[in-house]
Amino acid sequence: MIALIDYRAGNLTSVKKALAAVGADVFVPQQPADITRADGVIVPGVGHFGATRALDAAWVDAICDHVRRERPLLGICLGMQWLFESSEEAPEIKGLGVLKGLCVRLKPPDLKVPHVGWNSLTLTRGAWITGGVPDGAQVYFTHSYVAPTTSDCVAVTEHGVAFAAIVQRDHVAGVQFHPEKSGDVGLRVLRNFVFETQRK
Repeated sequence: MIALIDYRAGNLTSVKKALAAVGADVFVPQQPADITRADGVIVPGVGHFGATRALDAAWVDAICDHVRRERPLLGICLGMQWLFESSEEAPEIKGLGVLKGLCVRLKPPDLKVPHVGWNSLTLTRGAWITGGVPDGAQVYFTHSYVAPTTSDCVAVTEHGVAFAAIVQRDHVAGVQFHPEKSGDVGLRVLRNFVFETQRK
């Protein structure tokens, strides 16, 4: 069972449809305690990092407890950035902090921000979240801020500058793109996450 976190910062309907397409059972927890019955947790999101303020201490504690129990966690777009310690977009708000680093605004020379549209992935190391995803695969992005390319990075994309497109540390993963809008490649990433929840 996958818990899809609703903090009013994303279109849950399209994510639910994509998860249904890969055979996942999904529920939207109404309170933090509901997370205890989840095999995996997904934090989606679009827009401003300030929206993560809605994930208050009770939600943070519940999600951190899920991680401590070594259950899989996936962040999508803004949800991936929230996995890190903080963001330049709203420096007064802390991220979950399960991954180290600061998210920063894209500053590509001579290219538009936000970065919107299809772009390719360059795989940098093996990881369960990228199983079956070919190097050079195209996925759909829409964002202005990016996570750092630390040792947790498993795939990069370039939009004038290189940035982390997929990250993974143990059972925690994140994708800067929208898998629910990225065709077969996006479904493969979601399927990998669902498989990991069943394996644990």
